[in-house]
Amino acid sequence: MEKTHIQLWEECLRIFADNLSQQQFDTWFRPVTSLGFEGGNLTLSVPTAFFVEQLEERFMRIIAPTLMRVYGAGVKLFYSYHPVKEAPEAAVTQQSERPSAAVQRHPANPFQAQAAPEFDSQLNPKYTFENYCGSVSNKIARSIGEAIATNPKCKTFNPLFVFGHTGVGKTHLIQAIGIRIKERNPQARVLYVSARLFESQYTAAAMAKPSRVNDFIAFYQSIDVLIIDDIQDLMHKPGTQSAFFHIFNHLHQNQRQIIMSSDCAPSEMKDMHERLLSRFKWGMTCELESPDFDLRREVLRQRASQDGLDIPAEVLEYIAANVTDSIRELEGIVVSLLAHATVLNREITIDLAQSVLSNAVKIQKKTVNFDIVTQKVCDYYNIDSEKLFTKSRKREISDARQMVMYLAKRHVKMPVTAIGTRLSRSHATVLHALKNIEERMSLEAALRLDIEKIEASLTATPV
Repeated sequence: MEKTHIQLWEECLRIFADNLSQQQFDTWFRPVTSLGFEGGNLTLSVPTAFFVEQLEERFMRIIAPTLMRVYGAGVKLFYSYHPVKEAPEAAVTQQSERPSAAVQRHPANPFQAQAAPEFDSQLNPKYTFENYCGSVSNKIARSIGEAIATNPKCKTFNPLFVFGHTGVGKTHLIQAIGIRIKERNPQARVLYVSARLFESQYTAAAMAKPSRVNDFIAFYQSIDVLIIDDIQDLMHKPGTQSAFFHIFNHLHQNQRQIIMSSDCAPSEMKDMHERLLSRFKWGMTCELESPDFDLRREVLRQRASQDGLDIPAEVLEYIAANVTDSIRELEGIVVSLLAHATVLNREITIDLAQSVLSNAVKIQKKTVNFDIVTQKVCDYYNIDSEKLFTKSRKREISDARQMVMYLAKRHVKMPVTAIGTRLSRSHATVLHALKNIEERMSLEAALRLDIEKIEASLTATPV
């Protein structure tokens, strides 16, 4: 039975949901419905003209291939919305401003052994090193990526295997390598492809005829830099693994660079050929860790700047302290703030951020105690906590001890006498410490920043 236009659009929505953050999907795609699909023309109902602008500018790279996959090549996209809510009869229908070639755009044909005059690398131009925020949590992976991009002929890191959980920036990093290589050598055959697309191409070739599999392998063996995202999707796919094994061997033996990303380390992959796993470990394997506080705040600042949003520092600090696992989730929060600020004409405040976060992440409250304060301060200053309880008067120990006193009073609400007892100090010493910290805060910006970061780590601590 032929699918209805509603069923076809629901299929598109499932694809969007799989490839976007929950926040992005709920904000920009869940309100969109299909009005009809006839004669190759797809008409979507959107809430406002602002939605059209956002879909065109932000998400056409995923919309275009999805429409081609679900509706077929040649589909034309139209949007329908009501400029005046009280006058539904005055609906406006607007055609997508993107050229038709963008809607019909598809991955490089894996069945052509000969390269097309213009080779499409499938790289997202937004994923550059220039807008890839760096910190301690991704320093090693970024440094290696830049080394490969600067000198692709050096094969010390071939293959490069980057792993980390969802949303830590793997896709951005591996595409940034490809973009930098293309900038330095426009003739280089660099190809970015998801493992899922690679697998579907191989399956289509295998179902056709044997020569198609040969063409498929020949195409991938012609690549200079092969970038495969989410390589773990090849688990439980023995046929595709076998094809990739031959491609991998050919590229590696011919000094071609191979770059892979995964949500787990090679050692954790199940149902993957051992001979393939061993090759994953030939070069460099590095982990992208969960973004630390500085990275989360910088991602928010940069994304807000790109969107033309003026987010107050205290709002950035609040979001960075409470959204801790995923860069993708952080970007989704900015999208939601943009929607609220633009559509609802609301000022971006802590209250608005709290409202947005309450729908996006689970903010867990924790009762902060003296021990937690002590540990957070020592972790921040890289000091052994036991030294705080000694008679040491070294400046770094004394400053950390005073910080503990100040934060214990502020966040734990401990009596001054109790704080002194825990640190074997007198009532007068604690009072002096509290006054000293308060006076220094009014003069020392660095100290204020230290306190903000430690307090953020306290409020972000899960139960």
